[in-house]
Amino acid sequence: MRSIRALLIAAYGMAVPAQADEANDSMVAVELNKLEANGSGCRPYLVFENKTDLDFGSLKLDLVMFDLDGIIARRVAVEGAPLPPGKMAVKVFDLPDLACDQIGRVLLNGLTQCTDQEGDQSNCLALIDTASRASDVGFIR
Repeated sequence: MRSIRALLIAAYGMAVPAQADEANDSMVAVELNKLEANGSGCRPYLVFENKTDLDFGSLKLDLVMFDLDGIIARRVAVEGAPLPPGKMAVKVFDLPDLACDQIGRVLLNGLTQCTDQEGDQSNCLALIDTASRASDVGFIR
């Protein structure tokens, strides 16, 4: 079986650290940690953990919020960087006029920008691993 590192290099032409063979050891974990009511809106908390050797100067997520009926309720861009290797960071943003209890799931639709110490990268999405601790709200890609 080919390693994750070999698959990423073959599929994307992207060199990744050797420890990528260990599941999730060379990923950027992005966790929807909680949703907090903020007036008539919602304040999501995202936890980023950079388990790679890459020093991200920009890691801008394109997020889509779906309501309880599966209808798109909002689309936002959230910057997760700066995010050096081994760093954990929390990013908080507001969703005005969208109540937390109206969010059914969150989709990581893609990345609008990704730069590291080498410059612009086009295949960072392959390095992102999503998870959710938010009650009844999935975070998918």
